Amino acid sequence: MTSDERDRKTTERARLRAARRSAPAAPMSAEGLAAVEAFGVVPGGTVCAYWAVGSEPGSRAMLDALSAFRVLLPVVAGDGPLDWAVYAPDALRAGPYGLLEPSGPLLGVSAVASAAVVLVPALAVDHAGVRLGKGGGYYDRTLAAATGALVAVVRDEEFVEVLPAEPHDVRMDAVVTPGRGVVRLPL
Repeated sequence: MTSDERDRKTTERARLRAARRSAPAAPMSAEGLAAVEAFGVVPGGTVCAYWAVGSEPGSRAMLDALSAFRVLLPVVAGDGPLDWAVYAPDALRAGPYGLLEPSGPLLGVSAVASAAVVLVPALAVDHAGVRLGKGGGYYDRTLAAATGALVAVVRDEEFVEVLPAEPHDVRMDAVVTPGRGVVRLPL
């Protein structure tokens, strides 16, 4: 990636974060279930999801809508890939970055490979499946081990034509937005 491309990525992140700060919440409760159903996950199957923070798309209602599935949430463990634990609404603890994390037993980094679908937070995703995250690299370090479908969860305006990409960026298999539903990628 060239210096100009890195600068573009930084500029895009700043623009998208500013837009989110002024945007209303995006609870997106049914969209997570639609994404799981689009990939044919059967009840009892494993789905990785995330706890939405601030105006990030997603919600506790999105997690609760997945109650027929075994839902794993990420647990931040240092600077490495994300660890995972089973979501239980009454067993959450405060984690870094404003996250709520499961307080149950940790399943290890490799637990992401057991998921049929991974719902992935993103600032934006493009038509080729390039995902722009917050810049910490946690998901890029983790998603390389995933074997299920990777589905970015964003607002309609955050599904864009093209984003800058680096070789380590893991491509998404689909995106889900409130207005467009599930869109398989690349277009």
